Amino acid sequence: MSSNKNYVLSISIIGVLFFIFGFVTWLNGTLIPFLKLACDLKTDAEALLVTFAFYMAYFFLAIPSSFILTKTGFKKGMSLGLAVMAVGALLFLPAAMQRSFSLFLTGLFVQGMGLALLQTASNPYISVIGPIESAAKRISIMGICNKVAGALSPLVLGAIVLQDATGIEGQINATTDLAIKTGLLQSLSERVIIPYAIMATVLIALAVMIWLSPLPEIETDGSTTTDNQTQHKSIFHIPYLMFGILCLFLYVGVEVMAGDVIGTYGKAIGIGLDETKVFTSYTLWSMVIGYIIGILTIPKYIKQQNALALSAIAGIVLSLGVFFTTGYTSIVFIALLGFANALMWPAIFPLAIENLGKFTKLGSALLVMGIAGGAVLPQLYARIVPTLGPPSAFFWIVAPCYAYILFYATKGHMLGKR
Repeated sequence: MSSNKNYVLSISIIGVLFFIFGFVTWLNGTLIPFLKLACDLKTDAEALLVTFAFYMAYFFLAIPSSFILTKTGFKKGMSLGLAVMAVGALLFLPAAMQRSFSLFLTGLFVQGMGLALLQTASNPYISVIGPIESAAKRISIMGICNKVAGALSPLVLGAIVLQDATGIEGQINATTDLAIKTGLLQSLSERVIIPYAIMATVLIALAVMIWLSPLPEIETDGSTTTDNQTQHKSIFHIPYLMFGILCLFLYVGVEVMAGDVIGTYGKAIGIGLDETKVFTSYTLWSMVIGYIIGILTIPKYIKQQNALALSAIAGIVLSLGVFFTTGYTSIVFIALLGFANALMWPAIFPLAIENLGKFTKLGSALLVMGIAGGAVLPQLYARIVPTLGPPSAFFWIVAPCYAYILFYATKGHMLGKR
């Protein structure tokens, strides 16, 4: 009974962490149009540097995070990650006062640093704390915590920083007086000060709570090995992991395209900012439905690799819907990609770290590096959309990614496994 209580408590604590980094991560969908307006940016490519700065932090910090976790253990590593995120949130205060886009990007990068450490610790933790066969189910539960927070965050921040956004945008564009325009932009920029000060306080409090919590340490580097583990001398000689890293890179890219780029897409096809500021929430509620289905069906009715294959097929079909439609209909298809994406992370991560043994922490770090796909794919979209137009550019970015994910679900995850 005590062991069961500890298991439930551990799952609950990790659920809180997934809620927190879901809330922080999906603020980007609101920050993209907000910073484009407040910092008077001229192009979508500049605005999408928000996702670039945030997600590239995972690429640079994932491997150092694995070495930090070797020294600190999972629990203290998670606490440290929360503290670093708090520092990133605090950087938004001088950034807002100076209306400095580069300082905003620095704050986002630092938040990404903290999340890289937090994700490198929490994802393998939730994967190996129970049977690997039901890892996708546990990660789906975490996904609900993550995406419910993500669905709420743009509504909360959007209501504060983008209130009457269309009207303000009209005033800024209409005025020819530089002093008035600067005053409007400064007033808009300073709207983030209170929410990010509150966020920093909450993150610091959580860091202390996790540090003092009874969260048990888990051991992934034990001496017990399987035949699969002993045949590989180097982590880079494990094919299913290497293919899994690319799969995660592409998956996060399409997730960010559906979740963060949807607002930019809507603006590009003529929908007003007061509407587009909440589009991210539609995608994330769609993901929540997908996660609920995953919890009910994996592994009882469907294996996680089969769920991944069906999700990839759904992604291809929905991306065709984006390509062949316009206006609000195409927005609906993009939002529904959240449903297709929901079970991908829960399936890819455990399939890629299965039986890694002593390589688990480093393998997890390499997978977390793949989150940089969220930095790269939106930038590719921003570069080709002026030439191809929003529907075609979106399709030719995401459809090949779903095709590769289908390959990993059917063949790639087995390569190198016995």
